[in-house]
Amino acid sequence: MNIIICPGIHETELTKDFVKELLNPSVEKFDDNLLNILVFPGEDVLALSALHILLFLRDRLSNKLESPVIFIGFSAGVVGAISAATKWQLLGGNVKALIAIDGWGVPLWGDFPIHRLSHDYFTHWSSAILGSGEDNFYADPAVDHLSMWRSPQKVQGYWADPSIRFPQPQNSLNAAEFIHFLLKRYE
Repeated sequence: MNIIICPGIHETELTKDFVKELLNPSVEKFDDNLLNILVFPGEDVLALSALHILLFLRDRLSNKLESPVIFIGFSAGVVGAISAATKWQLLGGNVKALIAIDGWGVPLWGDFPIHRLSHDYFTHWSSAILGSGEDNFYADPAVDHLSMWRSPQKVQGYWADPSIRFPQPQNSLNAAEFIHFLLKRYE
């Protein structure tokens, strides 16, 4: 499985922290032989560029469109990730899912599973208007935006299923646990 990390516009050290948590040996282990984490190196406005992400993918995956891909985007990187995922699928690529972390204001629709993680309930609720996707997560108590990327293991919150109308049972966990659950689901 290929995990394509599409960072936002921030310090590269934050992305290193996120990837380190993704590979944290204290959580449920993935089959290392089947896991390929690719971090899109685009900085600044390139985070928004589906074209540059697609070129990166074609280069790293050697045009193997059948190879399963999960996109994880953060902040402005969600814009590039959703556009690249949609185009990759239109080219015949195998998009397993898209995980959008704090992509507030970004419309998320696609012919593949989409999951949102938000740094507070307001962002979770207001983003649902632009496509709520499937299982989602919101931080409670609220945290600052960059905490979602820097240290998802420290961000407590709730699993939200948009198919269930309120009141909804509360499933408390941290953001890293939620992401790991999703990755295991699509492994």
